[in-house]
Amino acid sequence: MRPCSEMHGLQQALRKVYDMIEKLNGAPEAYADIRGTEEYPEIHGRITFYDVFGGTILMAEIYGLPDEDNEAAGHFFGFHIHEGGACTGDASDLLKNTGGHYNPEGKEHPEHAGDLPPLLSTRGAAWMAVYTGRIHPEEVIGKTAVIHLHPDDFHSQPAGDSGVKIACGAIREWKMRPEMEEEED
Repeated sequence: MRPCSEMHGLQQALRKVYDMIEKLNGAPEAYADIRGTEEYPEIHGRITFYDVFGGTILMAEIYGLPDEDNEAAGHFFGFHIHEGGACTGDASDLLKNTGGHYNPEGKEHPEHAGDLPPLLSTRGAAWMAVYTGRIHPEEVIGKTAVIHLHPDDFHSQPAGDSGVKIACGAIREWKMRPEMEEEED
């Protein structure tokens, strides 16, 4: 028989899991609709941000990622939150206005608050859910979520050598169903 303190700890853990599942079944606090650059127009998807346990569960569902070989083995793509608020730029960098990685504490890469695990795509599609204690949804609203052509090497300074930015989405507050919000604009 287990001591009461162990049972109490198990009950607390199960309650947290239940609360998290309940939260993920509801509306997120923020989202970003992802679109590819002119060179990668087929990329599209959505990222949602849920405030849980002192951090964020970020869920990404992305389609149309480059997959020249149509390999089931898949490809990795760099994935970060950037400090800029617009998915715009100029001829030299189509997403220049996304700025650098979100890094409010001034840390070196890969310790930026906006550094995320790479996306793994299979035949051009990627789905990922990750927990991070580095950000909260309310602090990244107005920033951008960016996908890079190459995976982050988690070493090179200042940003992991992930190559050109191929897709982006402005992170917005989830006020109601986004489809309805767009109709109001």
